[in-house]
Amino acid sequence: MSTIEEIEAAILTLPPEDFEHLRRWFFDLDYQRWDEQLEQDIADGKLEALAQEAIAEFKAGQCREM
Repeated sequence: MSTIEEIEAAILTLPPEDFEHLRRWFFDLDYQRWDEQLEQDIADGKLEALAQEAIAEFKAGQCREM
C-alpha cells in the first residue's frame, strides 16, 4: 500500500469534526500555494502579456462591466 492510499484510508475513518478540520486546513494550504505561485508568476513576468492586452482593450473601450 502506498503512502497516498494509507492517507486516503485514514481520512475515510475520521470523525466528521476531524474531517472538517482537515478539509479546511487542506483548502487553506491549497489557496496559500496557489497565491504563492501567482505571486511568483507575476514576479517572473509570466502575466505581463495578459496585463498589457487587458490595458490595451481598456484603452480601446473594449471592456464591459461585470
